[in-house]
Amino acid sequence: MATLFRGHVAEEDTFIPLEGEQPLPSGEDILVSLSVFEENLDMLRSRNSGRLGVLLEAGEELESLSQHLDLIDLIGLDFPSFADGRSFSKARLLKERYGFAGEVRATGDIRIDQVGHMRRCGFDTMLITHAPTVKSLTEIKDPALFVHYQPALQRPGAAGERATGPRAWTRRTA
Repeated sequence: MATLFRGHVAEEDTFIPLEGEQPLPSGEDILVSLSVFEENLDMLRSRNSGRLGVLLEAGEELESLSQHLDLIDLIGLDFPSFADGRSFSKARLLKERYGFAGEVRATGDIRIDQVGHMRRCGFDTMLITHAPTVKSLTEIKDPALFVHYQPALQRPGAAGERATGPRAWTRRTA
């Protein structure tokens, strides 16, 4: 069972994951794989109700979605294992390079040690199955990050950062 978190708040996931040849329901929020998105682009474009989400596996490229971001309300980025960090870069690219204004969601093998980094890279929500991580987030016990090697994605209302120490690239959260 997975729990959807926005910050420390657990919330209901309204997106229905669709796989394979399932019919596309109308009026529902749906989450499809990249291949289902590409195969049904015309049908998805003509949907007039319900939100659309696309789940990218770690090895899939963002470029195939870049021309269609206006259709997509949510992009899920998979973490197939704790050691696979490719989706961190994709989240940052979505927000900074492509200007994606929709929700960016982390899915897969998410551990508490990654949560602070995910927030800094632009993830809005996290769909978490790891029970100790769910417990820590519910109890607001995630580790805080104060010193960083790269600037955070700037968001409205975010705390500023300043350079720190002899290394110009390190930052400290204000």
